[in-house]
Amino acid sequence: MNILNAEHVEKTFEDKRLLKGIVLGIGDTDKIGVVGVNGCGKSTLLSVIAGELEPDAGEVVRNRNLRISYLPQDPKFDENCTLLENVVGQIGGKAEHWDVAGEAKAMLLRFGLADPTARPGELSGGQRKRAALVAALLTPAELLILDEPTNHLDHAMIEYLQVYLQKYQGALLLVTHDRYFLDQVTKEIVELDDGKLYRYETNYSGYLELRAARFDDALARERKMAALYRQDLKWMRRGARARSTKNKAHIQRFEELRDREKIIEQKAMEMESLSTRLGRTTIEIKGISKSYGEKHLFSDFTYTFGRYERVGIVGPNGCGKSTLLKAIIGEVEPDAGEVVIGQTVRIGYFGQEHESLPEDMRLIDVVRDSGEYVETKNGLVTASKMCENFLFDGNTQYTPVGKLSGGEKRRLTLLRTLMKAPNVLILDEPTNDLDIATLRVLEDYLDSFAGIVIVVSHDRYFLDRVVTRILSFENGAIYQSEGGYEDYRKRTYATLEGQAIGAKTKDANEKKSSEESWKKPRKKKKLSYSEQREHDMLPGKIDELQERVDALDAQILENANSYMKLAELSAEKEKLEEELLEKMDRFVQLEDLAVELAKEE
Repeated sequence: MNILNAEHVEKTFEDKRLLKGIVLGIGDTDKIGVVGVNGCGKSTLLSVIAGELEPDAGEVVRNRNLRISYLPQDPKFDENCTLLENVVGQIGGKAEHWDVAGEAKAMLLRFGLADPTARPGELSGGQRKRAALVAALLTPAELLILDEPTNHLDHAMIEYLQVYLQKYQGALLLVTHDRYFLDQVTKEIVELDDGKLYRYETNYSGYLELRAARFDDALARERKMAALYRQDLKWMRRGARARSTKNKAHIQRFEELRDREKIIEQKAMEMESLSTRLGRTTIEIKGISKSYGEKHLFSDFTYTFGRYERVGIVGPNGCGKSTLLKAIIGEVEPDAGEVVIGQTVRIGYFGQEHESLPEDMRLIDVVRDSGEYVETKNGLVTASKMCENFLFDGNTQYTPVGKLSGGEKRRLTLLRTLMKAPNVLILDEPTNDLDIATLRVLEDYLDSFAGIVIVVSHDRYFLDRVVTRILSFENGAIYQSEGGYEDYRKRTYATLEGQAIGAKTKDANEKKSSEESWKKPRKKKKLSYSEQREHDMLPGKIDELQERVDALDAQILENANSYMKLAELSAEKEKLEEELLEKMDRFVQLEDLAVELAKEE
């Protein structure tokens, strides 16, 4: 049963028509994800459905007494009230249970907000968004509308929210760039494309397949109509006259074909791998420590980034991930230790804070500030062409920056960062406010990037797609795990397996001491005979396993039409890949152990 119907909704901002006759019905148990490129009108659609924004035409018909809870992209707070008072005030009289404040306190704590007496002005943008999310989740409603709820959440919070929404009894409408989240939470996808809405009764993975099929069909029809139009154009040029009913119909068809809304292949954002040569010395972190007052973030952390390394950094909010990045780029001074940057290193930093852009300048002029031309592997490319590659067409290029959407500004900042041709990319929460289409192309770009990538992200899919090593902040220590996020989660999330880098916390040291035997073993000076032999044999075993995985990939392609054989080969490949990761982990552990023993000697 539908609880809300959007009927032929229109909305225009400035000169941009965002919503063109949108029709959308929402049932009482629907779980719908909204996708589309930045600036296409996703947040506008949510705001109209929530009743926060009036449409220019059409109407939104809501069931009588329908309760809606809405998390906007940029929530507002009463600066004169505490955090808890704001949350309870937003829930207000809608609550059906007596201890609203108690439940709000508990959920605020779960989302990393331990001080309910804090004032909104003391909070970061991410903390304010999490507080607004708590209010939205606790507000009793039949329809929950969430605009980018996973922004500013760490991995544990996202997993909690994912389970919460899977169990949610009412209807759900949300915008998020988190593809794993969309797959697990939604059952339908609606796509906004050029002001029109397309609905797919499937999760995100199924949507990708159905969308590709829709475009293939639409393009095939367009090619047929274009061919028919060319034939009719020749006929008209021969001097056809509307002297008969047949000719009149022919002329009418020609005019309809001429005036049709043409379908063109969607242009993907093109991002060529722009980088400068990276020398032997990269970035060496030597025993750095950082604390703020009594809050200890990390101590005696040592790490050297290898050329072309892809490292993901994860951990709970406030643990020091962004501080570590800022220490690397020189924005934060460590309390001890040093960061050595190689002479050839050119860092491109894409921070999670929105870069201050001149609101009154035209987009093209902002880009030209980074240079009229940029050198790519295919030669010089003008600033205007680079804008087009980033989906800023000719008209948009001459638009003042102040009129761009938040996502478009974020994409513009990314363009400026990459135009500087860095050979080390440091990305702090790059997926915030970027649409999924942009993320897919950014991932493809990073595949061919000839340099080091260091990324802090809560986006599990992005980490799995991009990185090959995880550094995780756990209980005051930084741990290393080979592979992407899912590999890290399986092997180290619960058990904290993996090789610790840097100093342990006091508690960890005490635990280690309590577990030591009363008779302390003799201190090792080098790898044991068996460890050394294992270390020497592992590279050959790793190469052998990789060759077997590659051979299976070839067999899988050859047997793509045989379901039984495909399942058999895929299972064998998965088993081999697990063994390969184990061997790689063991090799790294032995390498690190050998280095530590050599230092002590």
